[in-house]
Amino acid sequence: MTAIVGVRYLISSGGFALATRLKHPGLYRGLEKQMRREIGWSLASAAIYGIPAGIVAWGWQAHGWTRIYSDWNALPLWYLPVSLFAYLLIHDTWFYWTHRWMHRPALFRLAHSVHHDSRPPTAWAAMSFHPLEAVTGAVVIPALVFLIPIHVAMLGLVLAIMTLMGVGNHMGWEMFPRALVHGPAGRWLITATHHERHHAVYRGNYGLYFRFWDKACRTDIGLGGFGGSLDAAHRRRERPAADS
Repeated sequence: MTAIVGVRYLISSGGFALATRLKHPGLYRGLEKQMRREIGWSLASAAIYGIPAGIVAWGWQAHGWTRIYSDWNALPLWYLPVSLFAYLLIHDTWFYWTHRWMHRPALFRLAHSVHHDSRPPTAWAAMSFHPLEAVTGAVVIPALVFLIPIHVAMLGLVLAIMTLMGVGNHMGWEMFPRALVHGPAGRWLITATHHERHHAVYRGNYGLYFRFWDKACRTDIGLGGFGGSLDAAHRRRERPAADS
């Protein structure tokens, strides 16, 4: 499972890095050393993510411990999107509060600074975590499959969305159309333009998929932007303070 998680990371981040090279040539110029560091931390995180993933696969296939099911008729079809949204909402809640917790000064210096050392982040930074932070991210989906029934196809979709948002939100440009990002849906969905703002100022915008918790807790600091001035701000070496 560690190998599967690692290969998934290399394929997804590598694909987005290639897309960046084709669409925005030179965007990652001068960041070669940083990208090698991102890949190293990410592969270490893959080893950590692989442990609970392996337990889930073994418990499901060998012992039937999980609530994962493969028969489309086991539960009503309307439950499929409900389970998908439930997993995303719970994951987003967990991510918001653990991410905000990681911005406490002591934890930021100990662990989360590894992720923010990517300045600016690239497509390779999605899993660039200190092991302590990797553990907090690795346990939530595996825990949910023991509690909430989900079809294996919906679980695969959850993992695909998690990968898409994790990589896409760090690659340094917006892949979604402006009408979505700045329209009604964009007021509630997180894309690269929203998450970029977090990496630019090191506070606020803590969510993963949805802006609900940021809005409810008044930590939504709006959308960022991409371009020369932002690029220059990202490349400054004076680090903003972590959240107090």
